[in-house]
Amino acid sequence: MYRSREHRIIAGVCGGLADKMGLPPTLVRILWLLLSLIPGPLWVVYVAMWILVPQEPKGYRTA
Repeated sequence: MYRSREHRIIAGVCGGLADKMGLPPTLVRILWLLLSLIPGPLWVVYVAMWILVPQEPKGYRTA
């Protein structure tokens, strides 16, 4: 999995998840937003993925 270069608003985490799961990036962002309303460590997970998941290499595109 990579953080998306093309579908990014903040860090490309939701775009990368959308690419990996084959879903539209907007849907993943909306789901993430709704889930972030529930108390829990979702913001910590997002920041951790921002730090740990590498950015998509230039020229890399999945099918």
